[in-house]
Amino acid sequence: MPILLILISVCLSAFAQTLFRIGMTRPDVQAALAPSADGMGTLRVLLLSPYLWSGLAAYGFGTLLWLFVLSKVPVSFAYPFVALGIVITTLSGVFILGEQISRLSMIGIAITALGIVTVAMGRTG
Repeated sequence: MPILLILISVCLSAFAQTLFRIGMTRPDVQAALAPSADGMGTLRVLLLSPYLWSGLAAYGFGTLLWLFVLSKVPVSFAYPFVALGIVITTLSGVFILGEQISRLSMIGIAITALGIVTVAMGRTG
């Protein structure tokens, strides 16, 4: 059960990053972030962005779940799974957002995933 909760928490954080990226690249937000934009208009556009609010909600729920996880398992076991967020966020960037990554980045992602599997398999207690 703790592994499932860890995975959900990490996925929520990765999902939040995807929502933030979508929200921050929308034309209205980009216009509001232009050097010529006024500060209050920028703040208003950001506060009205459903993508940013959804991302914050995903982060918030993921954090609450993470706190629960830390009450159940040692941080030395749980925290390495945070690296899974890098893997998920990168894959989300590629498959959902259409971003491109280099072969070297792909190798790094594979090594990270292998490290997470190693930690999970080496769990004691």
